Amino acid sequence: MAAGRVCPVAQGEVRQYLDFAAELASASGELIGGYFQRPGLAVDRKADRSVVTRADREAEALMRDMIRARFPGHGVLGEEYGEDNPGAEMKWVLDPIDGTVSFIHGCPLFGTLIGLLRCGEPIVGAIHLPALGQLCLGDGSRTTLDGREVRVRPVGRIEDATVLYTDERLVAQHRDIAGFRRLAGRAGVLRGWGDCYGYFLLAAGFADVMMDPIMMPWDLLPLVPVVRGAGGIITAWDGGDVLKGASAVAASPGLHREVIAELNGP
Repeated sequence: MAAGRVCPVAQGEVRQYLDFAAELASASGELIGGYFQRPGLAVDRKADRSVVTRADREAEALMRDMIRARFPGHGVLGEEYGEDNPGAEMKWVLDPIDGTVSFIHGCPLFGTLIGLLRCGEPIVGAIHLPALGQLCLGDGSRTTLDGREVRVRPVGRIEDATVLYTDERLVAQHRDIAGFRRLAGRAGVLRGWGDCYGYFLLAAGFADVMMDPIMMPWDLLPLVPVVRGAGGIITAWDGGDVLKGASAVAASPGLHREVIAELNGP
């Protein structure tokens, strides 16, 4: 997941990619919405035991078709259909339904993740919440929620912070559960509003810490421009480069260092 060579990108070029990410979100969201809370929707298990539905597969296929039509030289990496054109300088990263467990249970706290890498560096990210009709777009320097600029909250104490996570069992499997419990014990508010919804709340200024102990590239890379554009810090679980890891801890600048210390302390 390491970044590649540095490739400058013009601001006008970024704007067109943000606009296109919004188009992808709108089209995929309409498709996904047609399946949400539909009785009898079939749920399959993939080889890794994670769940998948027709909505996941069809939404990714739709976005891939749109990308090929608009930017035929670009690469695509998606959860459901793997990687196309892996050597491309520009690569779209797609997670059609991040939070499929929420989706199949009729819970609206799922989203579509759309990212664009240039030479391995995330330059555009989108978190779309189809069931809620909300869209966060970020380019690493600015993040908007439905067109309005948003920033992380200026919280400086864990005791005053809203701390979010996806699944405590995954922490126990992949990280130091004692560190997680230390942090949880200090949190002002602790909630399992996880998957991409947690990062959405952080970027929009409604929460202060969001973390996942294990992630795949399509779970992680689209989040980076959104969190950074809102003024947040996002690293790997140990505080290292998020692009070289497979985990994420995102927080406001006044909290991030202490959060990392608690998660990884003795």
